[in-house]
Amino acid sequence: MTRRLNSLRNVVVMFILLPLLLLVGAVVALGLQEFQTQMEDRMQDDIELVARAIRLPVSTAIVEQDVAAVQESLDSLFQIDEVFGVYVYDARGELVATSGPPSPSLRHRGEAQAISETGTLGAFDEHRGREVFSFFLPLADHAGRIVGLLQVTRDVSPFRAYVSQLRWQGAVLTGAVTVLFLALVLVGYHRAVGRHVERLTGVMHDIGEGVRGVRAPEAGPAELRHVAATMNGMLERREASEAALEAQRAEQRALEEKLRHSEKLAAIGQLAAGVAHELGTPLGIIAGRAQRAARRLAEDDPARKEMQELRAETERVETIVRQLLDFARRNPLQRRSVNLDELVRELVDRVRGRGHCPDVQFELEGAPLQVEADRLRLGQALENLIENGGQAARSRVRITWGVEDGQVEVTVADDGPAAGGGIDAEAAERLFEPFFTTKPAGKGTGLGLAVAQVAMEDHGGSIALDRSAPGETRFVIRFPRAADAAGSAARDGEDGTLPEEGA
Repeated sequence: MTRRLNSLRNVVVMFILLPLLLLVGAVVALGLQEFQTQMEDRMQDDIELVARAIRLPVSTAIVEQDVAAVQESLDSLFQIDEVFGVYVYDARGELVATSGPPSPSLRHRGEAQAISETGTLGAFDEHRGREVFSFFLPLADHAGRIVGLLQVTRDVSPFRAYVSQLRWQGAVLTGAVTVLFLALVLVGYHRAVGRHVERLTGVMHDIGEGVRGVRAPEAGPAELRHVAATMNGMLERREASEAALEAQRAEQRALEEKLRHSEKLAAIGQLAAGVAHELGTPLGIIAGRAQRAARRLAEDDPARKEMQELRAETERVETIVRQLLDFARRNPLQRRSVNLDELVRELVDRVRGRGHCPDVQFELEGAPLQVEADRLRLGQALENLIENGGQAARSRVRITWGVEDGQVEVTVADDGPAAGGGIDAEAAERLFEPFFTTKPAGKGTGLGLAVAQVAMEDHGGSIALDRSAPGETRFVIRFPRAADAAGSAARDGEDGTLPEEGA
């Protein structure tokens, strides 16, 4: 939003056109104000002249107490179009005669006396929704004594309405001029500068988005042509430098990845060997004694349940040790013909037997299929996926398998809370890292998917999270149906096997 407000077009409008239009509007407004002021001064002068013209005869009639003469003078004055009303007061402020509507401004004796002492007075007032101007003139006898007060009023509402109409017309005219000027400036700006600037900014946007090979058009005013030529030269130099840097980065990333992988394998292998050596025998003893103690206790004895829980926790620790060893060993593959659908059904029964997902329905879809694989390593990968799916699912885990272009594809999909792409991008990138898990603390080791990935890589295949599946969290395994003898031998013989337990 700020960028659009600060565009060159808007700057031209705000700092050149807008001040000019404001200046024109101010001149028009001041002209109308000056016109109104001069006309009102003129109307006041007219009323004053009228009042002074009848001052003498009215004063004489007041002195002689000839009310009829006073009324006649007032009536003759009321015939003038500019006069709205005429009023005469005696020295005490009492109304003597009137011609026109009731006095809009003077109703009390104190006000009449005050005006008589100070001289003439002009004032604006409102009378029944109309604006009137009142002029007050003292009446004196031949000796100069104040004998009364003359008030002449004029209706200024029509003039004010006329001025308001002029202001409205001036505003409309100013608005029309503003629109015309704005259109001329915008069209002229676009033709002379804007379209060339838009092309340059479009090229810059493409560069920012990573588009390669774009060049700025060298067109428009000389300054813009110079900018475009300079930009094109910079792009050519940058692309040459980036190509060289990318080659170096690719080589560096490959070396770093290989080093990290070797370090992880070495560290986990040492850990696995130590854990297996230190915990294997004690865990077996604890599990065995807990099982025997539970058998000797009655079914309703609380201690029997505690022994069973101890046995279950011991099995969980044994599972962690086993997964550590599975990840660290990376033994050479023992390929043979494996009935894939039979293996999947066996693994599903095994997962069900553990009782971790009693309410989950497993749906299997696939025809009998023979593949060349290491049954143990392939089983490890599939079992980890099936067990993860069963633990995460609300009600269903769907497992499918088949062959396409010589590649075996197995999918394991569940309808758990993370279904439909619920796993965020950062977690998805780290799913296959050792010890990374999205489960709560104590619910997972973070090794299952790492073990599965190692097994698939050794088979010349891959494992991936498919985030595009609606309503499902789907993992996809792919590997060659038939082993490549040369590739298999190379993989089976790679240096990276770590010591096993007790080695």
